[in-house]
Amino acid sequence: MEEKKKLDFNTIIGFGLIFVIIMWMMYNNSKTEQKEQLEKAKTEKAAKAAAAAAPKVTATPIIDTTATDSVQIQKLKGTLGSFAYSATLPSAKENITTLENEFVSLKIANKGGYIVEAVLKNYEKFQKNSGKLVELVKDNNASFNLQLQTKDNRLLNTKDLYFEPTLTKVGANQILSMKLKAGADQYLEYKYVLAPNQYLVDFDIHSQGLNTVLNTAKPADLQWDLKTYRNEKSISYENRYAEIYFEHNDGKIDYVGQGDNKEEEPEKTTFIAYKQHFFTSILLTKTPFEKAKLHSQNLVHDEKKDTIFTKQYKATMPLAYTNGELDYKMNWYYGPTDYKTLKAYDRNMEKIVPLGWGIFGWINKFIFIPLFGFLSSFMGLGIAIIVFTILIKLAMSPITFKSFLSQAKMKVLRPEIMEIGEKFKKDPMKKQQETMKLYNKAGVNPMAGCIPALIQIPFMYASFQFFPSAFELRQKGFLWANDLSSFDQIAKLPFHIPLYGDHISLFPILAAIAIFFYMKMTSGDQAMAQPQQDGMPDMAKIMKIMIYVSPVMMLIFFNSYGSGLSLYNFISNLITIGIMLVIKRYFIDSEKIHAQIQENKAKPKTEGKFQKKMREMMEQAEAQKQIQNKKK
Repeated sequence: MEEKKKLDFNTIIGFGLIFVIIMWMMYNNSKTEQKEQLEKAKTEKAAKAAAAAAPKVTATPIIDTTATDSVQIQKLKGTLGSFAYSATLPSAKENITTLENEFVSLKIANKGGYIVEAVLKNYEKFQKNSGKLVELVKDNNASFNLQLQTKDNRLLNTKDLYFEPTLTKVGANQILSMKLKAGADQYLEYKYVLAPNQYLVDFDIHSQGLNTVLNTAKPADLQWDLKTYRNEKSISYENRYAEIYFEHNDGKIDYVGQGDNKEEEPEKTTFIAYKQHFFTSILLTKTPFEKAKLHSQNLVHDEKKDTIFTKQYKATMPLAYTNGELDYKMNWYYGPTDYKTLKAYDRNMEKIVPLGWGIFGWINKFIFIPLFGFLSSFMGLGIAIIVFTILIKLAMSPITFKSFLSQAKMKVLRPEIMEIGEKFKKDPMKKQQETMKLYNKAGVNPMAGCIPALIQIPFMYASFQFFPSAFELRQKGFLWANDLSSFDQIAKLPFHIPLYGDHISLFPILAAIAIFFYMKMTSGDQAMAQPQQDGMPDMAKIMKIMIYVSPVMMLIFFNSYGSGLSLYNFISNLITIGIMLVIKRYFIDSEKIHAQIQENKAKPKTEGKFQKKMREMMEQAEAQKQIQNKKK
């Protein structure tokens, strides 16, 4: 009589866990529209209330820098107080000072004294050879402002005032002093120091003699805004990995989150990172900000229309006065979101690279990053991914072997298990007890097939974090994929398919085919490994569905992901199929396994603690059942 194929329940658990992990990742990467609208409505309501309650502040007038006579100075003093002195200097005009080295080019404006252009000289936008360098700051997408309060309760915004630049060189270092003067020896200074071959810029805020001008009992409010430009081929994929990270409370790293109008108010903040996918703008301070208010707004709602910017970031931090003066040692970082580059500065910045929490992060830090870094140092990135995948799968082949061996043992025991099932079909509890006894006598652990699958899940999830964060894949091609950090489009669709997109990527298709054949080849053995449990649904039908659902999931979820991750999954599935065929052909002999099981059954067995506990629980359940039957 032909036996119906049934699914190994442990395998179903494994697939279920994988599905849950993937869905959990997709949930965290894409917030629901309803939640976004609710957050937006709350923020708008709060903003209106704050606007109604806020005191009216007189705006700083436009300064006519051509008039420097005593009459003009008196007019300025009426609104700017002692800072009118700065407006009468020759530097009080629109002008730019440039600092640059081999890595970055920074332009600092007299007006506001802050960086109005930050260009990364070794990286291009969108695709290789585009001719457009990555510009993190340009065309007024950023502002940096200190809001100062005078002793007569007026508010001054430094972004509207003119600083006096002084550029010097000390050795190979370029030093730019930007002074906002209230008098010959009274000033607010921004000091920039750029060294060769560095992305990190020293940035000091210092004041002198302003305790007679400003209300130093109240901290100055530092405001830093940035509207981030799109730099990658897929704006939706780039936006998925763009958010604010911050370090606070003695080294803890956290983030604001995705979506519209997300806010956090950390304390003791030591850096704030406006992270994009592969590039980051970071403000670091050696004196922690006592409080910070961080705000992130998503700007990509329709990737066909919203094609220029990804996020609007805002931060407000109070700067406390020390002995009546400001004195903060800070740094700016404008550069790649590259784990090795950030780690080299030893400022904890590498933790903004999302490598996963717990064991997933450990796998990435101590296995994936060192191994892939070594391989990519002497071979092409595409080949490095293939070799990397082969080494990972070979290292895990003993686990794979144990899983297949367990399935083979369960398959050999299947006739005896079915016989027990038939004998005690009217007594499910007795059936379970006798089945457990058979497992114990034969030396077979029914969970041995599930545990190896569970061990492999952390490596699978770690790869989901590693490849999208691998900066070295950016704009590196392999075969038809011209950028392993983005999707490998082979055809553009004239329409948009929900969840799938408006293009066809080839590597996800290949990975889906490999998954299909792997499941097709293993479904029979997995079903034979363990008989269907009483009360369970028809596992054969579920297995048939899973064979087709898994490849479809791969096609949908990975079509817009980086092709490096899809290549990894494709090679991983191919290798798994190969290992499975080798193990089944050369290492698993059903007759030998059967003989070994019979030999094990003849040996006296000591009942383990777990098995004893399970037996006692079953006996107690059976006893309770009999008592209930008697009462009826």
